[in-house]
Amino acid sequence: MQVLEPALQGYAWGSSTAIPEMLGRPADGSPVAEAWFGAHASAPSRLVGAGVQALDRAIASDPVSHLGDDVVSRFGPGLPFLLKLIAAARPLSLQVHPSIELAREGYEREDARAVPVDDPRRSYRDRNHKPELVYALSPFEALVGFRAPRRAAEILDGVDHPTARQLHKVVTSDPTSTGMQEAFTLLVSEATRPGPDEVHDLADAFRARLRAGSPSPRTDRAVDLLERTYPGDPGAVTAVLLNPVSLRPGEALFVPAGTVHAYLDGFAVELMANSDNVLRAGLTTKHVDVPELLRIVECVAAPPIRIAPEHVYDATDVYYVPVDDFELSVTRLSDVRCRMPGLGPRIVLCLEGRATLHTQAGEVLEIASGQAAFVPASDGALRASGEGRVIQASVP
Repeated sequence: MQVLEPALQGYAWGSSTAIPEMLGRPADGSPVAEAWFGAHASAPSRLVGAGVQALDRAIASDPVSHLGDDVVSRFGPGLPFLLKLIAAARPLSLQVHPSIELAREGYEREDARAVPVDDPRRSYRDRNHKPELVYALSPFEALVGFRAPRRAAEILDGVDHPTARQLHKVVTSDPTSTGMQEAFTLLVSEATRPGPDEVHDLADAFRARLRAGSPSPRTDRAVDLLERTYPGDPGAVTAVLLNPVSLRPGEALFVPAGTVHAYLDGFAVELMANSDNVLRAGLTTKHVDVPELLRIVECVAAPPIRIAPEHVYDATDVYYVPVDDFELSVTRLSDVRCRMPGLGPRIVLCLEGRATLHTQAGEVLEIASGQAAFVPASDGALRASGEGRVIQASVP
C-alpha cells in the first residue's frame, strides 16, 4: 500500500473550494474541477513512499503484482478504472461517451490523420469506453438521457417561439426515438441550429413562462441556467428533451456509453472506465464534435439509471454496475476492523474522519479525509478501522 496523490484539473466550470477543502489544501481562488486518482496516461496520480512515482509507470514495471493475473488477462497491463472527485460550480458540457468499439475506431481514425493525442481538437484520446458512476457528496443536479417524446411535447406546447413550435411539431409527428433524434439534431447541428439571438429569445420565452406559471418549472429553470452560463448556445434548449436528475448525498447514478448528459451543479465522486474520451455538442469552450456525437448518441427514451446499493459485510455498501471495469463500495468505519471487498487493485479514498488500512501481511497505512491509498493485488485481502467513511474503487 502507498499513499496516492491525485492529479488536479483546473477546468473553468470547477469550484474553487470544494476539492481543496476535501484535500485539506488552501484555496487560491482558481477553479479545481476534478481530482484524478488513477493511472490514465494523460494525468496519472503519484505514489508517495520512499520516493515519488507515477502510478501508470509503477504498474507497467510489474503488472501482475499490481493488478493480479485475472485483471491482466481480462484488461491487459493497465488499471481498468479511474476514480475522480468532481466539483461543478457551473454546468459542464453537453456530452456523450463512446462504446469500446467506437472508441477504438475513432482513435485509429484520428491517428491515421496524424492528430496528436494531446491536441485539444482531438475527440478520442484512448481506445477505451467510458461508462461512469456518479456518487453524490452534495446535492447534485444533472440532465441525463432522453425523455419520453410525449413529455417533451407537453413541455414545448404553448411556448411562443418559432423554434419551440418546430420542435413540438417534430416530436408530435414522430413520437419515437427517430423524432427525438431529429429534434436534438435540429438544435445542435451546424446546418440547422438556431443562432445566438434566436437562442436568447427562445430562452426568454421559457423565462416568461416560468414567471407566469409553468407546467415544467424545473425545465424552464434549466434552460435559463444554461443560456445564462453559455449565452446563445443552442445546447441550452436541449434541456426540454432530456431527463432532469437530482441526487441527494449518498445516491448514485450510472451513465452508460452513448447516453447524452450534462452535469449542472454539485460535488461528487465519479468512477469510470480508464478513459478520457468525450464527444461534446455544446455548453463548453472545449473542442466540439457534433457530427461524431450525433453518430454515437442513443436517442431511445429511458429513465436515468439510479443504482441502489447492496449491503455486504457489516459496514459496507456496494454499488454494482453492469460493466466489468469497476465497482464502488462505501464503508462506514468503527474501531473494529471491517473486511473490505475485492482482492485485485484497489484505490481507497477517505471521505471523512480517519482510516487505518490493514493488509494480510500486517502492513498498516493511515489516511485522513481527502487522502487516498493504492492497494496492489499482491497485498491480498484488506481490512479497515477508524472513524469516518471511506470509498473504494475496485475491479469486480
